[in-house]
Amino acid sequence: MRRLLSSIQVPIWLKKHSFHTRLLVTYLLLTALSTSLMSGYLLWSFHSYFMRTRQADLENWTTALSESAADAIERQDLERLELLVHRYGAPETVTLRIFAPDGRLLVSSNPRDPQTMNWLEVAGVREALQNQTAQGLAKGLFSQDDRLYVARPILRNGQLLGVLRMSLTLQQYQRQFVTLAWAAMSALLLTVILCTLISDQLARSLSKPIQTMRNFAIRLGSGHFGDKLTIRQSTELDQLAIELNRMSERLASLDRERRVFLANVSHELRTPISNIQVTVEALRSGASEEPALRDRFFQTIEDETRRTARLIYDLLDLGRLEAGVTLLERQTIVLRQLIDRALRAVESRMKAKGLSTQLAIADVWLEGDPERLLQAILNILDNAIKHSKVDSSISISGYRQVKQVVIEIQDQGMGIRDNDLPRIFEQFYTVDPSRKGSGTGLGLAIAQRIVQAHGGTIAASSLVGQGATFTIYLPLKS
Repeated sequence: MRRLLSSIQVPIWLKKHSFHTRLLVTYLLLTALSTSLMSGYLLWSFHSYFMRTRQADLENWTTALSESAADAIERQDLERLELLVHRYGAPETVTLRIFAPDGRLLVSSNPRDPQTMNWLEVAGVREALQNQTAQGLAKGLFSQDDRLYVARPILRNGQLLGVLRMSLTLQQYQRQFVTLAWAAMSALLLTVILCTLISDQLARSLSKPIQTMRNFAIRLGSGHFGDKLTIRQSTELDQLAIELNRMSERLASLDRERRVFLANVSHELRTPISNIQVTVEALRSGASEEPALRDRFFQTIEDETRRTARLIYDLLDLGRLEAGVTLLERQTIVLRQLIDRALRAVESRMKAKGLSTQLAIADVWLEGDPERLLQAILNILDNAIKHSKVDSSISISGYRQVKQVVIEIQDQGMGIRDNDLPRIFEQFYTVDPSRKGSGTGLGLAIAQRIVQAHGGTIAASSLVGQGATFTIYLPLKS
């Protein structure tokens, strides 16, 4: 059945119709096919059972009658033979004939039987005269109707006394069978009509939510993010609708982030470019003739160019990390050596601000890309240095916790307000807008993406006035 269904090809004309029409036609075809096969099987089973039963009846009757006929033939009692065939034969339905060993007709229940015809041509007679019982289906001699027959030799003590042939008409059965077939066809038609109504309701219940989801997907494709889809069915379609709603919300969120990101990038690039443009125009206007003013303007151009380049590099890094195209060169890393490298890189900046460090680094190893992890730690240290008070301390600790390495970096700055904490890892977000020009606003976002690329997480906590703590969780070396 499975092979049959898989081999059914959808007609080309049906492919052009709606899902509801295709589903309805499929249901109807399957219903018609299954009910037709069932009806055909039942009719065939009934016909086969009837034929076997009537054939068995004929065999039993001819076996019993052949004994009575043998007794009458031995005594040459033709009257008894006449009485026998007329008692068990009926002119229209059951024909009983007894033949002599030479093929002559002795007696018959049908008064129209001629005596002079060649009875050896009648089905089964020739075989019976050769001591073989014959049976089957043949046409009647006069009405040409279908008849079941049995031709049996009449034997006594191994001697052939004659042949008994009994036939049964099938006209009445055929009429009943035709009536039964019409009843089956009527039942089949009624079943198809009922199934059409039921299938139409079922097809609508399935196609309507699918059509709704199709229109919803079209709206999503057109940029209408954030729409809600409601499917009131306790089926897998509910789960699909929930996932589509989640996708819509996610797309809406991504679209908002994209717009904010583009706005922030435009703003961040506009400022240094404007400064460079204004400085170049000032130099063209004669500022280059004053050495002190000229040097200050060149320094401004250099600073703004460096700032723009750093922003572009950070954007490229962030883009690669979010797209997952950055390949990590995984190595075994000693945590203490990684922290020492980071401190050496920011040593001059810390001295300039009078900052000291308090270290508590355990002897642990982890696996990852040392350069990328160094970049993440430097971004967090850069944030801590910017917001630390002068002549304060930065605490760095690293230890093993179950199956992960924990790195904590704590400063003694002003801290982060509770409403700012959830957003500090967003792109271009800065807690202190007045100091936005001192960085690109991407450092913490890049640090988070690097840690996530290593299968870890990063979190921040703070008490206003007491500083902030950034905690990195990384998996241990397996």
